[in-house]
Amino acid sequence: AELRARLRAVRHTVLVLSGKGGVGKSTFSALLAHGLAADETKQVALLDIDICGPSIPKIMGLEGEQVHQSGSGWSPVYVEENLGVMSVGFLLSSPDDAVIWRGPKKNGLIKQFLRDVDWGEVDYLIVDTPPGTSDEHLSIVQYLSATHIDGAVIVTTPQEVSLQDVRKEINFCHKVKLPIIGVVENMSGFVCPKCKNESQIFPPTTGGAEKMCQNLSVSLLGKVPLDPQIGKSCDRGQSFLAEAPESPATLSYRNIIQRIQEYCEQHHLQEEKIM
Repeated sequence: AELRARLRAVRHTVLVLSGKGGVGKSTFSALLAHGLAADETKQVALLDIDICGPSIPKIMGLEGEQVHQSGSGWSPVYVEENLGVMSVGFLLSSPDDAVIWRGPKKNGLIKQFLRDVDWGEVDYLIVDTPPGTSDEHLSIVQYLSATHIDGAVIVTTPQEVSLQDVRKEINFCHKVKLPIIGVVENMSGFVCPKCKNESQIFPPTTGGAEKMCQNLSVSLLGKVPLDPQIGKSCDRGQSFLAEAPESPATLSYRNIIQRIQEYCEQHHLQEEKIM
């Protein structure tokens, strides 16, 4: 009941999942939040539940920030007026501190984030999850089932070793009845800025995300090419979309973000019809 009361003001909830680490899931979560918040009429919240590897504070340029408590709960840390962030990284005394917790303590913190953070009225709540299909994922799906989840975006890279784990992630979504918005293929080819030739840094030996999506009847939201500037922007805590507006990767991100928005709006209309 407490969760339902707190999350009643959240219009859309999107989980960002990945089968394995290092595929750019947190980067995607951050850029999805930046992209949605580019519309100043929209209020966006980014919740980082990657408890053992919270990289969102660094990517969003919020390292060293602290969480403040008010009468209405924990206040998120704001990047912009319409973009708030919450992460376990804000609760650590140093970015180098290791979080050595068993499952129940992790689950307790996730519940606390959902119950105690005062997001206010929010159009989009983006949840950045750790890799895999374990405690944190089961907890977030279970807790959010008290309200509603629009669906999950699954991030992968083109090579088979990544797709193998993504198939498990898709299977997880089906088992817990979590709708899949679609798959994003990250690091999909690299266009040399000098000679303009394209190289496959991670060759899609089994057809990449496109073939996998066809086989599993899941939407492919888009392919994001490798761009060294993305890593540099993340290290500086800046939005890559704002720093490189003409990059092919930015254009790809914008198309993907638009597709996610369209899905959420459609999902909202369908829910209203059912009610």
